[in-house]
Amino acid sequence: DMREKRYVQEGIGSSYLFRVDHDTIIDATKCGNLARFINHCCTPNCYAKVITIEAQKKIVIYSKQPIGVNEEITYDYKFPIEDTKIPCLCRTESCRGTLN
Repeated sequence: DMREKRYVQEGIGSSYLFRVDHDTIIDATKCGNLARFINHCCTPNCYAKVITIEAQKKIVIYSKQPIGVNEEITYDYKFPIEDTKIPCLCRTESCRGTLN
């Protein structure tokens, strides 16, 4: 929460934070690979899974179905429920309306 607030104060428009577990969050805001730009969707074609390799936790994106050339890769962010809602823009038939 403190880092998100600091990013807002610094004028950073978007942050790329991924909660691995209760105590660990990976921050790809200033340094990370292209996976940080995968968008949310309420009916995604992929899912994220945290795995451990040599005692290090890694985020892996798995496909749920065949993905065509030029098809967007998406997964459900599964944000926790909060009072302040973040609108969802996925526009799928079963869109929940918010990310949280």
